[in-house]
Amino acid sequence: MKAVVLASGGLDSTVAAAMARRDGYALYLLTIEYGQRHHVEIQKAREIAAWLEAGEHKILRFDLHAFGGSALVGSGDVPKNRSEHERETGIPSTYVPARNTVFLSLALAYAEVVDASCIFIGANVLDYSGYPDCRPEFLRAFERVARLGTKKGTHGNTVRIKAPLLLLSKTQIIQQGLALGVPFELTHSCYDPRGDGSACGQCDSCLIRLKGFEDAGLRDPVPYAARASDASSAP
Repeated sequence: MKAVVLASGGLDSTVAAAMARRDGYALYLLTIEYGQRHHVEIQKAREIAAWLEAGEHKILRFDLHAFGGSALVGSGDVPKNRSEHERETGIPSTYVPARNTVFLSLALAYAEVVDASCIFIGANVLDYSGYPDCRPEFLRAFERVARLGTKKGTHGNTVRIKAPLLLLSKTQIIQQGLALGVPFELTHSCYDPRGDGSACGQCDSCLIRLKGFEDAGLRDPVPYAARASDASSAP
């Protein structure tokens, strides 16, 4: 069995890839260099691909920065220190227009070429409820597109979209990764890293990740420029 995995270098996609490997899939990783300000994740994806012993790892440049429309590609500032209530309200400026639609389309093309039966994506609706392209109904709809719009689909071989983390909390995702031996220190989640690659500790992604590790009773091993817990305990 073969699976294409959308591998960003982040915690969620790495755990999803580890789950695919556990389930017996030969891994074909696809990382998209789309003009993201957190470019450090590309190198992290390379390191994770090596750890996973992926059969193949493709890094594809597809410049969404040319369109703009998102803080992740330089259109405005990344929001910092937002409360949980604020993070659950509306669609944040870090939403990249149609990103998962574009990424899944590219992964689908790759899956057809290597004859993969499914695509794994680290989408999560609980921690990122503001992103419309992380919803179960979107993923189901894209699976139907994959069936209708591909050679494999017309031959009755639908490419399935697998999102094993979809309904898990960040803490549960971390616990799953821990059980699978995921090297969390290789992953990167920050939307606005410092020049040295350290995480800011203040963007939505950092806050959610730090809270997940805290609730799991663990300390996140990646370097942070600042941690909310450290700041609150300072004299």
